[in-house]
Formats: sequence, C-alpha cells, structure tokens
Amino acid sequence: MAETKPKNTEAADKAEDKPKAKAKAKTETKSKAEPKAKAKEKEESEETTEIQAEPQAEVKTPEVEQKETVSQEDFLKDFNWHNYEEGIEQVEDAKLKEFETLVEENFVDTADEEVVEGTVIHLTDREAIIDINAKSEGVISLNEFRYNPDLKVGDKVEVLIDVREDKTGQLVLSHRKARTIKAWDRVNAAHDNGEIVNGFVKCRTKGGMIVDVFGIEAFLPGSQIDVKPIRDYDQYVGKTMEFKVVKINHEFKNVVVSHKALIEADIEEQKKEIIGQLEKGQVLEGVVKNITSYGVFIDLGGVDGLIHITDLSWSRINHPNEVVELDQKLNVVILDFDDNKSRIQLGLKQLQKHPWEALGEEVSIGDKVKGKVVVIADYGAFIEVAEGVEGLIHVSEMSWSTHLRSAQDFVNVGDEVEAVILTLDRDERKMSLGIKQLTPDPWTDITTKYPVGSTHTGIVRNFTNFGVFVELEEGIDGLIYISDLSWTKKIKHPSEFVTVGDKLEVEVLELDVEGRKLSLGHKQTTSNPWDKYEDDFAVGTVHKAEIAEIVDKGATINFNEDIVAFVPSRHLEKEDGKKLGKGETADFKIIEFNKEFKRVVVSHTAIFRDEEEKNVKVAAAKKKTASQSEKTTLGDIDALAELKEKMDSKKK
Repeated sequence: MAETKPKNTEAADKAEDKPKAKAKAKTETKSKAEPKAKAKEKEESEETTEIQAEPQAEVKTPEVEQKETVSQEDFLKDFNWHNYEEGIEQVEDAKLKEFETLVEENFVDTADEEVVEGTVIHLTDREAIIDINAKSEGVISLNEFRYNPDLKVGDKVEVLIDVREDKTGQLVLSHRKARTIKAWDRVNAAHDNGEIVNGFVKCRTKGGMIVDVFGIEAFLPGSQIDVKPIRDYDQYVGKTMEFKVVKINHEFKNVVVSHKALIEADIEEQKKEIIGQLEKGQVLEGVVKNITSYGVFIDLGGVDGLIHITDLSWSRINHPNEVVELDQKLNVVILDFDDNKSRIQLGLKQLQKHPWEALGEEVSIGDKVKGKVVVIADYGAFIEVAEGVEGLIHVSEMSWSTHLRSAQDFVNVGDEVEAVILTLDRDERKMSLGIKQLTPDPWTDITTKYPVGSTHTGIVRNFTNFGVFVELEEGIDGLIYISDLSWTKKIKHPSEFVTVGDKLEVEVLELDVEGRKLSLGHKQTTSNPWDKYEDDFAVGTVHKAEIAEIVDKGATINFNEDIVAFVPSRHLEKEDGKKLGKGETADFKIIEFNKEFKRVVVSHTAIFRDEEEKNVKVAAAKKKTASQSEKTTLGDIDALAELKEKMDSKKK
C-alpha cells in the first residue's frame, strides 16, 4: 500500500486546529494510497493524545515559526469545552478560506460516474496506480489496458470515477468504462463532422468485418471495404485502417463504418478527370473487376465500363470466363456511352480484324466445308466453319424428308459435321449450309422405285384430320386419305386405325414428281369384301339375325364384322302386331344395299307382308281362273243354241 503523503504542511497544521470534522478532511487529504478508515482512526488517536497529554506541545508552521507556550491553568481557563464536547473547533474565517482555496486548487471533485484524466504513478504486475488529484489514488487492473501494451508511468489516461469510496474507503476507478463513454462521444462527433477515424480490424463476421474504433466494436460491411469486389476477407484481419462513420443506431448501440467511402471520394476526382477525356473509339487499358453471365466489368482507373458478352470475341462463347479472368489487364475500345457518361459500353473483339474479312475469296457456293456445331435452335443449327464465321443449317436442309423434325434429331452441340454452302453473303456476313445435299435426291428416280400400282411397306410418321403420312424411305413421304384406310370401317380419325411408328402396307395410287407428292392407299392392298357382299346380300334376299341394339328410329343387326344393317321402326313389326326387341332372332329381308356408302337396310315386316301379298295374288289368280271357266261354259251353251237354230232352219 502506498505511503501517506502530505499535500501541504501548512494546510495540515491548520487542519489540526479545526474541529474533528475538519480533522477528518485533513486525514483524507494526507492519506491517498492507505485505506481511509485506518488513516482516520490513527489521526483521531494522535489528536486526542496531543490535546489531553500535551496541551502545550509546540507545532511548527510552514514558516517554521513556534507558537507561544501557554500555562496549563491559562489553557484550561480559556479552553472551549462546549466546542470540544461537540467535536468542533472554531477556526478563523481567513484560515478556513485559505484551506478551501488549497483544496480547490489541488483536488478534483470526485463525483460518481464522472470521467476525469489521471496519471499513472506506479505499475505492478497486475495493477496500475492512478492519481486523479483526489484524496487518494485509484487502482485499475492492467486487463483494462490490454489494447495498450506500452503503458508506462507518467502516461495520462482517462478514467471513470465509479465509486468515490467503497466499503474499505478505496476510490474505485474504471478505464474501460471511461473509454466507452468517451468513445461514443468521439464516434458521434466523427459522424456529425464527417471526420476520418482509425480502426483496428479484429475479425471476420457474417457479411463483413468487426472493427475496433475508440474501443467500440463497429461493423464494416463487405461491400464497404473497397470499390472492388473482395475475394479474401482474411487479408484485412489485424490491420489498422482509416474509416468513415456512416451510420449510428443509438437505440441498439450499433456503429457502421466504411473504408470504401474514403476511396470513392478520391476516385470521384479521378473519375471526373477520366470522363472528361472519354471519346468513342478511344483505346484504354483496364482491369477486369467483375465477371457476370452477361458480360465483364472493367475498371478504367476509377470509372467502370461493361463489355457485353457479344463484344468479347468474334466467336460464340457460353460464358465470359472463357475469354478473360479476374484482375486481368487488357486493352479495350470505347464503343458508346450515355449523355452523362455514367454508362460506358466497351468492346474487346473490335480490336481485332473481323473474321469475315479474313475469309478467303476461294470459298464459294457449292463448296463443301467442315465445322463444329455451336448452337442448336428449333429452326436449325449454327456451324462454326472458321473462327468467328458461322453458317446456319436449317432443319429443312438436314434431310430430304418433307416431314420436318427438330435439329436435335440430327446433330448435337460440339459435333463435327460436313455441309455444302448453299448461299453466301459477304456484305451481310451470312451463310446458309445444307447436309442433305451430300446424299442423292431420292426423288430423282421416284418413278422407277415407286410406280403407280406398286405395293410397299412404310412407317406411319404423322397424323392429320384427313389422313396419315407414311414414310417409304428417307426423304419420300406419302399421304393416305382417311377414306383409303379401310374398305369396311367407318373411321372418324386416323388414330382409331393406326399409331405413329406402325408399319403399314400401302399401294401407290398417284405420283406427282414436280410437286413431290405421293398419294397412297392401304385398303387397296386387299380385295374389297363389298364386291362379294353385293351378291350375298342382294336386295330381296332373306337372312336370319339377332337384334343387336335398339336405337331412336329403329334397330341394328350385325350380319358379320363388316356389315351392320339398319331396321326402321315400322319394319320391326311382327305378324302378331308386336315389335321385335333386343336379343330376338328373326328373318330379315334386304330392302336396300348401297356398296359405295356401305349402307344396308333390312325389314322383318316385309317377310310376312310379302307372304300375305303372295297369298292375295294367288287367291286373285284362282278367282280369275274360275271366272274365266264360268264365262266359257255359258258361251258354249249359246253356241250350241245357235247351232241348233241353224240346224233347225236347214231342216225347214
């Protein structure tokens, strides 16, 4: 414990003459490092002893003047026993004013929660003794000075008077709390005044870094470290950098700082200078700042420009990283910019000669070329025949087949293919290619391969509402109309008869070489059963069958798989007057047969009606015969009578 040291000998002597309350203040003044309780007890004991045992003891003044000795009788006679019993002693106003002045000049007002400046007067292994010109020194743990390993005796430090006097009479100080209070004042002042502050980057955190600014942990967002994208945050850990306080949240005690703001301020000046010198067509050196899927951002020294992916290379590329990489230095040309020059369009491929200009004059229409498939679209494929020179193979030029398919059915990206140049426009820089031209046109000898009336096997490729497209070979398709699919079936849609991919026997019905059209038929490959049915089911023939279905206007019966006959309602009547029902078997007479429309109409009623009519006719015939017989007999009688008269007249 530090020794008690007097601040002023004269003040101490005067304090001895004061009442006990003033004596206590003197004791606190003399004792700074010792505990106050012990010092107070010692002072009171000495004072009592001096008064009782040595009332005539000499006390030296600061000028070392000795007071006059007073006899014991005079002392007791003039002694103020009332003040003694009350614990006070009357002091002259002048001396009291002098004491107060000395206290004000030498001691600070040790109010709680107050930040004052102190001096390091002693250092131990674990603590620092701080003098703040109070009645006693304070002790602070060296842990609060870890940020300052160079702390030494004589250094000025800020401390917070936490407690003026604890239970042991010790002055309690805190450097950490003082730093925090002062730090917030400094941070607020820096934010309000736009001042630049120094900070120590402590560690990484989610989304940025933690920075120590005046002892406060501030947040440095990753986007505010530099104007360039940061790929390695760890390189900043442990560094002391300059920052600008950009945001303070007083409610949650959060501070946000930015290093980028300082850089941008410098760059802004450079940017104005660079922008003022920009011209279209100007070639500048830049650094690849960022790479995206649609292009590359180039730093031109404070000004950013964009190279679109289409301006990176004359060849087709899938991603900019195929051409450039981050932090790469390269020359670019200024293509365009807006009025404010805030958006600058750059180009890289424009620094090179266009590949079409380097295309040899010997390349012409009809030549065979080889290339790589770079892009596939619905309508065709793009082939790179030379670096930066592409040609289009339309899907219709990939096969002689008129049945168009997707380009992916023929080629894939990356395939090496051979093609024939169909068109070539050097001015427009366009080229069309064809693959099917490498093989003979199958329609050249179509009349020999597929004459009218010949029978072949094809594959069903597609449907329409009116028919089926059948491929006889690659490049030769024919159409079967829906009416030529079957002799007997009534087909509403081709899908009821066949499916795509089925093999089908067909006969060539018509051939148009110029129009490249082929008419086919499937039913023609078999004989028409209705030719035979026309004889078997001739009008007037009778057949036995069962009622299959009852419909609105009659009923249907099935004579076989092909013939479904219709029975009108009036022809369902039986001989007894009742009508035939579903499932009943009866004889039916063909009353109508139409081979062209495949229509057969029958009648059950006609059978017994015809019988009745027959019977009527027979009866009528018999009656007629009988009438004729009767007429002949009477005629004979008349003839005989006439003959008799003639004979009688001759006799006379």
